[in-house]
Amino acid sequence: MEIGIVGLPNVGKSTLFNALTGAAAAASNFPFTTIEPNIGVVPLPDERLIRLAEEFHSAKTTPAGIRFVDIAGLVKGASQGEGLGNKFLSHIRSVDAIAHVVRCFKDENVVSVMDNLDPGNAVDTITTELLLADLQQCQKALERLSGPSKSGDQKAKEKSAILENASKSFNAGQSARQQRLPAEIIGEYQFLTAKPLLYVANTDEGPVNEDLIRPLRERAQKEGASLISLCTKLEAEIVQLPAAERSLYYESAGITTPGLGLLATAGQKLLNLICFFTAGPQETRAWLVSAGTKAVKAAGKIHSDIERGFIRAEIYKFADLKRLGNYKAVQQNNLVSLEGKDYLIQDGDVAYFRFSV
Repeated sequence: MEIGIVGLPNVGKSTLFNALTGAAAAASNFPFTTIEPNIGVVPLPDERLIRLAEEFHSAKTTPAGIRFVDIAGLVKGASQGEGLGNKFLSHIRSVDAIAHVVRCFKDENVVSVMDNLDPGNAVDTITTELLLADLQQCQKALERLSGPSKSGDQKAKEKSAILENASKSFNAGQSARQQRLPAEIIGEYQFLTAKPLLYVANTDEGPVNEDLIRPLRERAQKEGASLISLCTKLEAEIVQLPAAERSLYYESAGITTPGLGLLATAGQKLLNLICFFTAGPQETRAWLVSAGTKAVKAAGKIHSDIERGFIRAEIYKFADLKRLGNYKAVQQNNLVSLEGKDYLIQDGDVAYFRFSV
């Protein structure tokens, strides 16, 4: 699953992407530097993984990762093809959620595509283009459903009724998310405004400018979206430091959760993912799956052979290991259970999958 990083040009998207992944994504002070989407996996911080690795003296520790796609900046008219808009909108359509980066700092040295720094207007520009793209998608679908071949088709009539209402709502500025359209309609027509949304307020290094953040906070509450704030420039600088120096910086600054960690965690929640673990002397590893995933499908996340030959899953809770102090105590208290294919994996489960070759 992927989260697309979107926003107007020069709001700090590519700087954020560089900080997240350490990749060489362009972050030049010029609109449309990013043309093709850059893709990277961001490690998800999790203290449980470290504790499990210590318990089993694991030779290798592998965190789970959130996959981010850096999509080039959108401009007004993107839904009509302005600024390579059609191409960029297709990139957004292919991701599972959206992280909308909004510039919330003043800097005369940074080129802006808007005359005045106004986070509310900046968000309106992107939102309008996504709504227009969804409206076009809706109208095209209605044209297909009204064709001669669909005459008398009851299912087509039901879809048309839903899409007619959706079209009116798009025109009124209401996203597919706010309309709560049926899952099958969203899945079939891939409306952009149905995707889970996270606003990322890109601030400067000083105190947060509340006047600039407030419009985003109000909008996020109204839309049922999430909001975090961070300074992409600072995060990009910190990530260039050696690991030991990064730790010292965070400690001296009193930062318990770095901005990038906050973003990765927010991304996990945005995608409705839970984390389970496999742990042993060779490797302790974290795995992300959708909430409600059955044990057999979680096994397939590790390897398709394990899914095909699934027999049972040995499951215990990390919370029990933490409470009792070690794995041996978990065993002694009979807290390791044997589960079948239909067991629903829970966040914090530690699993060992039995399978036949």
